Amino acid sequence: MTKIVVRELIWDAWNIEHIRKHRVTQDEVIVSIRNTAYHRHAHSGRYLSVGRSGKRIITVILRRKRATTYYLVTARDANKKERRDVYEKEKNQQNSKI
Repeated sequence: MTKIVVRELIWDAWNIEHIRKHRVTQDEVIVSIRNTAYHRHAHSGRYLSVGRSGKRIITVILRRKRATTYYLVTARDANKKERRDVYEKEKNQQNSKI
């Protein structure tokens, strides 16, 4: 799968308030996108990106607006399966360095 390139995020009052309800900050969203472990297509033409922000693993849902510009739909702590997938990917990367 081709890696999505996010150069700009579209923020508005709605999505800022929405991620706050999930106890996620704008900075955590930006860091997790930069540290994406994996992403995939999601429902309704959206993208699901899972990455690390410090010790947290954050799931971000994005909708593409232009080539490298995305609207942030929501962000939340990753669920158990998403966390497990990140741990597996990190483990495989460490093993490939040995």
